[in-house]
Amino acid sequence: MSADDKEDLPQPLASVAVLQCTLNGGEFLEEQLDSIGRQDTPECCVYASDDGSSDETLGILERFRNNWGVRRLCISRGPQRGHVANFFSLICSPQIDADYFAFADQDDIWDTGKLSRALAILAVLPDDRPALYCARTRLVDQAGAPIGLSPLFRRSPGFANALIHNIGGGNTMVLNRCARELLRAAGQVDIVSHDWWTYILVAGAGGAVVYDAHPSLSYRQHRRNLIGSNMSWRERFSRFRGALQGRNRKWNSRNIIALQHSRSLLRMENLETLDEFCRARNAWLVPRALGMWRSGVYAQSVWGNLALIAATFLKKI
Repeated sequence: MSADDKEDLPQPLASVAVLQCTLNGGEFLEEQLDSIGRQDTPECCVYASDDGSSDETLGILERFRNNWGVRRLCISRGPQRGHVANFFSLICSPQIDADYFAFADQDDIWDTGKLSRALAILAVLPDDRPALYCARTRLVDQAGAPIGLSPLFRRSPGFANALIHNIGGGNTMVLNRCARELLRAAGQVDIVSHDWWTYILVAGAGGAVVYDAHPSLSYRQHRRNLIGSNMSWRERFSRFRGALQGRNRKWNSRNIIALQHSRSLLRMENLETLDEFCRARNAWLVPRALGMWRSGVYAQSVWGNLALIAATFLKKI
């Protein structure tokens, strides 16, 4: 058989592991699972880790497992140490294997082509290089009615940006196998959020980060959201005030400690950026400002960069 003949044969379908953490999400979980079940990507299995729900969440999961079968929905018990530890229990699990890995919340509504769109973009990238897909989201209220879009980020993704903030919600993220192995190599670290850490680590290792401006899921805004959209002026002011009060400095310190434990996974130029950033944030005013400029760290928006400048001068970065 010639090489040309092989190219004409049907190619095996890519498999996707959907990693979903649940905790008392019964109010919206059924709609979320229905939307995952309608994906036009055939080889898709949901791995749900429940962190000790006391509502109907487990009953909903078990009902869907009975309908879908254990090959399409696996249920496990989470470590009950918070949502980050729960996601790590799935990301690092040796029992879960696939070509691609997607993060899922418990209350969103996925478009039918959410996964296939991400896979089409990731499939053209080299298999031996970590790759991360993330996207903008469509915002909806508790009833699922549209209320807007998440911020549109126009600057290129990169490690110098990832050190400052995250551009992709975990509910939009899809990773290739190489990126998943990178996360496993870093292990379970004490970080602020699993999605921000994924962006930091993949970018820091020289992986490809693709930000898609086209939304393919509805991100539900409700009172129990761990992280909201920050779209309203009130939310933006609250975030800005929190940064100036030192919240971001605490977050950055946790991320930096995790990165120092993963230095062997980072590219040399990104290690230099990290070291410059670390020196600058602990220096006095003039070398702090110069060091931040030399490090090249940047935010995605004008307001974000103004906040970065203010936090630098106040030593809150």
